[in-house]
Amino acid sequence: MRAIVAHAAKDLRIEERPVRDPGAGEVQVKIERGGICGSDLHYFNHGGFGTVKLREPMILGHEIAGRIIATGADVDHLQVGQQVAVSPSRPCRQCRYCLEGKPNHCMNMRFYGSAMPYPHIQGAFREQLTVDAAQCAVADALSMAEAAMAEPLAVAIHATAQAGNLVGKRVLVTGCGPIGLLCVLVARSAGAVEVIATDIADFPLQTAEAIGANRAVNAGHEDALSDWCQEKGYFDVLFECTGVAAALAGAIAALRPRGTIVQLGLGGDMTLPVQQMTAKELQLRGSFRFHEEFFTGVEWMRNGQVDVKPLITHTMPMTDATEAFTLAADRSQALKIQLAFD
Repeated sequence: MRAIVAHAAKDLRIEERPVRDPGAGEVQVKIERGGICGSDLHYFNHGGFGTVKLREPMILGHEIAGRIIATGADVDHLQVGQQVAVSPSRPCRQCRYCLEGKPNHCMNMRFYGSAMPYPHIQGAFREQLTVDAAQCAVADALSMAEAAMAEPLAVAIHATAQAGNLVGKRVLVTGCGPIGLLCVLVARSAGAVEVIATDIADFPLQTAEAIGANRAVNAGHEDALSDWCQEKGYFDVLFECTGVAAALAGAIAALRPRGTIVQLGLGGDMTLPVQQMTAKELQLRGSFRFHEEFFTGVEWMRNGQVDVKPLITHTMPMTDATEAFTLAADRSQALKIQLAFD
């Protein structure tokens, strides 16, 4: 079985890896689509991010969908031939955070394609993968491309839960990569009355307006948010999806007193304008990964509550992985790039 393995920055290789037969409670999935995530790009471009660095070769990828080709014992709710989205979230279910109902903070998380622990958790960009049956969400009503969007959609749904009730709220989204655009979709679905999106590239801004943002503003222009900074601000909620300190600082003036900041972007340590945040009594809430929201996302796509298809700009064969990762960094033409393993 072939897999996409990162050895170092700019060093991707297609290598053979063994296939493991499914045991009790497991299924074997033939992977057909895999989406390139921002964290995958960090490993490709820089060999990691922040203090997280590649220390051994690692299979990348965690946004995957495929078809079941074998089932192990004690699996009675899934069948060979079914199309599934596979959640990369694999908490231990035994540590104190799992027992407190916070599985995304599991002390022993086995999240596909992560160099946080050592040995690294190998990823899912491979032709076949044996998984726990509990990781699989049946996605027969979706295209394989849509099913592979369940993971980033779950990130946006978890972030929206952190923000609280959005009905009637005015929302600002900074950063229109796939996660930011999904936040636009989810905020709309959750009842936001107005959504404004910012970025520094025209192509993602055009997409933001096409999927439902009331306005999309180029943050590279001076005073880009000045219209919303009068009288102590305008927005109730900020979804900060860039991980760039300047983006967060620039948005604070546009937030109303007692507004909520949901920080999704991970770009390393950020210096915060704490004095301004204190004076406005703003709440800062982190949002990290997801768990049960994965299955919610699949249901939302199946019932038409959100349409993720406009975000999928390219599909390329796994053998062109290096070219696909290079293109994924080109924000003038690419949003979500998916790899085809079939």
